[in-house]
Amino acid sequence: MKKGFPGISLAVLTIVVACCLACEIIMTKDPAYMDLANGNTAPCRTFLFGTDAMGRDLFSMIWYGGRVSLFIGFFATLISTVTAVLVGSVSGYAPAWIDGAIMWLTDIVLSIPGLLLTVFLQAVLGSAGAWGLAVVIGLTSWMSMAKVVRTEVLQLKNTDYVLAASCLGGGFFHILRRHLAPNFIPSVLFMVVMNVRNAIVAESTLSFMGIGLPVEVISWGSMLSLSENALLSRSWWTVLAPGIFLVMTLLCLTNLGNYLRKSGNKRHSNL
Repeated sequence: MKKGFPGISLAVLTIVVACCLACEIIMTKDPAYMDLANGNTAPCRTFLFGTDAMGRDLFSMIWYGGRVSLFIGFFATLISTVTAVLVGSVSGYAPAWIDGAIMWLTDIVLSIPGLLLTVFLQAVLGSAGAWGLAVVIGLTSWMSMAKVVRTEVLQLKNTDYVLAASCLGGGFFHILRRHLAPNFIPSVLFMVVMNVRNAIVAESTLSFMGIGLPVEVISWGSMLSLSENALLSRSWWTVLAPGIFLVMTLLCLTNLGNYLRKSGNKRHSNL
């Protein structure tokens, strides 16, 4: 294992993701069942993490909601990565006037606050489900990565192997798949990991503000959206449980992203 590799962060993140994916095995109760007779119950043997104001078991909600939050994070990142690779590659490989036009539009979108753009697109698309929210977050988080991809493609498109492939009749997508992407993906890999983190943060923020997932759709963000009422009723466990898991996951992703960024910088310095 390389020096400085965040092994603990990777192990913790792997455990959290595995448990969320296998939540049906771990859950002790139906996370959506409202046991009103046991609302705001403190952690005990029956309810390991306690219950919320509607009597839902927080232990089961953590794993089930984590799967929703992680799905939004990874699916939004998939959308933003594909968009960034296509836009950045086309911009870097195209003639100068097309490159300038694409980057001009990208800078305009990048100048709009991300939260405002997300809220606008969400209002256009309609009701906020997990799929819709992931699409909205993905479509508003590709710009910075696209600029990095463009810079890498500008450096790669004049190399001998790319020019040879072009002279032999290779199309854009063939060159992108065989020659460009394998060389610039390591440079943006840390941004991919950080985009997962940012997407989870965006979902949590929007849900906390009441404009993300509805309360009936369980996620870490929607669980935290009930924090105001929970604190007023002194039900601290309602905030503590999802907060700990959310912060722990974000810290693990941040550590992995920082390690990949440092590895990418060392790779560039050695070229």
